Amino acid sequence: MYGKSDVSLPRRIVCLTAEHVEICYALGAGDRVVGVPGTADRPPEARDKPRVGGFTSFRVDRILGLEPDLILAFSDLQADVSAELIRAGMTVLCTNQRSMDEILQAISIVGACSALAGPAIDLVQDMRDEIRQVREYSSMWPRRPRVYFEEWPDPLVTGIRWVSEVIEIAGGRDIFPELREGRTARERTVSADEVARRDPDIILASWCGKPVDLVAIAARPGWQGVSAVKSGRVHEVDGADILCPGPSVLVGLRRIHELVQSSLEA
Repeated sequence: MYGKSDVSLPRRIVCLTAEHVEICYALGAGDRVVGVPGTADRPPEARDKPRVGGFTSFRVDRILGLEPDLILAFSDLQADVSAELIRAGMTVLCTNQRSMDEILQAISIVGACSALAGPAIDLVQDMRDEIRQVREYSSMWPRRPRVYFEEWPDPLVTGIRWVSEVIEIAGGRDIFPELREGRTARERTVSADEVARRDPDIILASWCGKPVDLVAIAARPGWQGVSAVKSGRVHEVDGADILCPGPSVLVGLRRIHELVQSSLEA
């Protein structure tokens, strides 16, 4: 319910990324979302909203036609469309979360901008509680399997910071922890030889919207002796569960936690 003092609150929101769609719906602002990207599949009801483009390619005329009073964007990859929309007189909030803490902060910021600070506080606390529970559970395991996460196959790109943190919360050990601070994919490029040398026990892959070829990964030259390949522990993780820096990252956490636990029980 909105009172007379709420007339200035955003009532027509366009989201340019899937995680912002999820955040808005999780906070109870789904009815105010009037435009979504083509990648928005969660929650299911968001699929019926008008589509305004992809992750980096948008129909600005379509966005403007929806008459939004708030546009939610993400990262430097949407800097150009954000600038174009700002020049057109739109209000744009561009978050740039790269860590688990920053994901929670982004939820709080969107909640504050939408006059839903209370629900945002509750959601963030629920997420913190689940993270803590998984961390405490996995901390009792006798060892931490080595995990290689592949975000792209050519060139090989390892996981962004929140993915590295999820691996550790889930009970694994990221084999490239020194690269987690790299905010761009270029800064997280690795060689196939170095992956093999670090000998992961588990290989996880999510190729940014492209289907993962697990057979091709296992067949890479020099990887036949890698522990993960020898044991058959090469797995795809749905990008919507792990590469979307919003509430769904906990789905990825649960999945990776299960895979790590399974490797220990073998």
